[in-house]
Amino acid sequence: MILLLDTHVVLWWLDNPLQLTDTARKAIAEPANEVLVSAATAWEIAIKRSLGKLQAPTDLEGAIITCGFRRLPITLAHALATEPLPPLHRDPFDRLLIAQAVMEGATLITRDPLMEMYSVPTIKA
Repeated sequence: MILLLDTHVVLWWLDNPLQLTDTARKAIAEPANEVLVSAATAWEIAIKRSLGKLQAPTDLEGAIITCGFRRLPITLAHALATEPLPPLHRDPFDRLLIAQAVMEGATLITRDPLMEMYSVPTIKA
């Protein structure tokens, strides 16, 4: 299974995985699953960290690599795939993650109920 982690899931996994549901933790830890972290997540974390809105590892990329997660770049196709999404969610980072999950055939791990309303498989974080 291919998994795409929402931003809060990445932060919880790195800081305190017990904040995640058992199902989410098991899915992320399962060696047969490919776990993706989007460049959109790194971008969102960088912006919020620079504004003093959250704490995150200074070497976020190193932490992601150490976890064995695959970095998912943002492509032009990913960006364009946000256009036809219904306007259920206004957050541009989340809309991009939804589009990426659809295009990559990934299951999105999130606790955001708005993201669960899109036609993308999800696991509750």
